[in-house]
Amino acid sequence: MSAARGLRPVATYGRYLKERFGERVRKIPVGLSGFTCPNIDGTVAKGGCTFCLNESFSPNLAQNAGKTFLNLQSKSNPILSKQLAELHEQVTTTRERFLREYGVRKFLVYFQAFTNTYAPFETLRTLYERALEYPGVVGLSIGTRSDSVTDETLEYLAELSKEHEIWIEYGIQSIYDETLRRINRGHDALNVERAIKKAKAAGLKVCGHLIFGLPGENKAMMLNSARAAYEWGIDSVKYHPLYVVKQTLLANEYKRGEFTPISREEYLEVLTEAIRLKPDSVSVQRMTAGIEDETLLAPAWCGESKNAQMKAIRRALAEAGYAI
Repeated sequence: MSAARGLRPVATYGRYLKERFGERVRKIPVGLSGFTCPNIDGTVAKGGCTFCLNESFSPNLAQNAGKTFLNLQSKSNPILSKQLAELHEQVTTTRERFLREYGVRKFLVYFQAFTNTYAPFETLRTLYERALEYPGVVGLSIGTRSDSVTDETLEYLAELSKEHEIWIEYGIQSIYDETLRRINRGHDALNVERAIKKAKAAGLKVCGHLIFGLPGENKAMMLNSARAAYEWGIDSVKYHPLYVVKQTLLANEYKRGEFTPISREEYLEVLTEAIRLKPDSVSVQRMTAGIEDETLLAPAWCGESKNAQMKAIRRALAEAGYAI
């Protein structure tokens, strides 16, 4: 249909997976106990990124007393059996639903919540290998930070990638160090660049996350971050608008009038231009984000349904000559 309308199709991740495996493939997202973030536990920073609602899983809070949180220096893992049980429950439940509702038979297990390489190597190996054993699972996608992947883990993932579809997802967010400092990211842009290039050199597929609308950034800065991410060699990209959630440091900035969220119009402009600049070899996994509950403070358009947001995106892309 896109060709008939004279529109240029955007390379999407779903299309990539279908061509790669001959049928539709869906991600099964999982979030396991014990995982946290070096930006929360004090290793590289405290408090987490300013936009992140991390109070509920911060190891420093009294309500988490007695709970186990892992890091790269952990000598043992007393909750491994609990993690394996959680993995089993989440994978089997979602797998059965996808099969029943959509007829999907092949899957990637997506280690999504928190920093999923921030644990002892033996724990990671056990969880990753168990995930690959479930029927129909053809690979993994691992969400992490550029400062939280050891050489041992990277080499192991590279070995797994010889027989499985293995992706590593890095939060790039911005290439501007002043922005990264303002959002309390805990690392600089060079750290991300090096991590992406190192993963690519090891033979891994990399997805980069970009946030448009970060504090202090204009359209040119957002697009420069996209250009740099493409140049670093990412294979896929997720674009996110920055929205404000209650009980975050960003919410405090917003209430004090120190931060103005990105408008829908500006987001669509930046997104469309970022896609125009994107090499055809880079697939798109996500074009927007939001939250449909009372925790959202702003912008209001990020509280709309995904279908409503995607309708606006399709319209903007079509006006620019693209189709998804």
